[in-house]
Amino acid sequence: MASISFIIGIIGNIISFFVFTSPIKTFWEVVKNKSTEDYEVFPYIITLLGTSLWTFYGCLKPGGLLVVTVNGIGATFQFIYVTLFLIYAPKNKKVRAAKLVALLNVGFLGVVIAVTLLALHAKLRLTFVGLICVGMTTIVYGSPLSAMKTVIKTKSVEFMPFLLSFSLFLNAGIWLIYAAVIRDYYMTVPSVLGVLLGIIQLILYAMYKKKPMSTKSTNEMQEKVSDNAIKEDLEMQVCNNNGDDCQCNRKENGQYAIKDSEKQFL
Repeated sequence: MASISFIIGIIGNIISFFVFTSPIKTFWEVVKNKSTEDYEVFPYIITLLGTSLWTFYGCLKPGGLLVVTVNGIGATFQFIYVTLFLIYAPKNKKVRAAKLVALLNVGFLGVVIAVTLLALHAKLRLTFVGLICVGMTTIVYGSPLSAMKTVIKTKSVEFMPFLLSFSLFLNAGIWLIYAAVIRDYYMTVPSVLGVLLGIIQLILYAMYKKKPMSTKSTNEMQEKVSDNAIKEDLEMQVCNNNGDDCQCNRKENGQYAIKDSEKQFL
């Protein structure tokens, strides 16, 4: 019969899989449009580093198979996302992203692995890598803070989807239970932080879910309506001043528009 920790770990692997695959839709649009537009690659680079370190931690930890599988899958997905960004990003963003990848995912990760295997004894290896993993995961879980700040500022949850927030909360919760069962303190600390941030996000969602549009969006719409109204007023004034010429121009413009539309069907 499978142990409780193994069952919880399998559930955690399944939930984490769906979390890791959530950006697929975003990067499908990137491939389709052949452009990264305004998307930022830094969160994916940091997540790639974090999952890579946790995979290494799982390899060092006795009985760490489920830690290796979940983070190995996560690292694979993040590697694909970062690669797609490097392919389709503008040149300036591509160069900056490549430097970050070289610094963090190659340089820093390589140094950690080298120091762990070559300079530390067996008992210190797990402690050293575990502390680094705690720090990296804390940064990853802290990334939603900017989204929460935006929600509070705009009083709208349009930039913080409920499904993603709930998935992150659920993911942190299940791994917190797993860490408590196997008594792994390095996994416990970031999981507690993830649960707390998840609860805050869900509270913010409950507070602002009835406000579908941000203040910025509302102002933009009002400005657009105002601009259209001014444009119509100017057109009316031109028509009043020019009289028949305006009607003539409208007819000619209408004929040109018809001709242009006919050309589209030829």
